[in-house]
Amino acid sequence: MAGGVIVSVRVTPRAGRDEVAGVDGDGALRVRVSAAPVGGAATEAVIRLLASTLHVPPSSIEVVSGASSRRKRLRIRGMDATGLRERWPGVAPGGTSDT
Repeated sequence: MAGGVIVSVRVTPRAGRDEVAGVDGDGALRVRVSAAPVGGAATEAVIRLLASTLHVPPSSIEVVSGASSRRKRLRIRGMDATGLRERWPGVAPGGTSDT
């Protein structure tokens, strides 16, 4: 668990509220944020929301790919695949990282 776990996230910006809306058919987290996708605001909102929900500092979540896309891959340090599945059944962690 040293490097954490990687998870796919599908982001809906400009939503009515910030929420984790579940897991889609591909095993990606569906996340809605009220921030617009301008200047990285939506990505930052996703990071803050997940950090708050998982009780980890925002600095422990980093974008692995998709920084300017609705589909992102995030590395969450301090979390493992089992913990992620317990929190959101059906989520498909994209792997672990030792870095």
